[in-house]
Amino acid sequence: DKPKITVQNIVASGSIKLNLNLNYLALELGNTEYEPEQFPGLVYKLVEPTATFLLFSNGKLVCTGTKNKQQLEEAMIQLNKNIKAINKKQK
Repeated sequence: DKPKITVQNIVASGSIKLNLNLNYLALELGNTEYEPEQFPGLVYKLVEPTATFLLFSNGKLVCTGTKNKQQLEEAMIQLNKNIKAINKKQK
């Protein structure tokens, strides 16, 4: 018998190809944790879809908490929208 396997959590890494001002994002995004003295990445928790991102100033990121590829793609789209909206506000 084959063991029954259920995907509970996908971990993905990538880049949004933008330099990020993590201090500004921490203030503007909400649902963030950023303590650069302890860890260089910003933790950003999306509520819908449920996902947690580690964002770095060079644009690299890690995403955890999604259960399938569709949720992962939706989370990435939402992250991009949120960051673009904040970048427009900053200018």
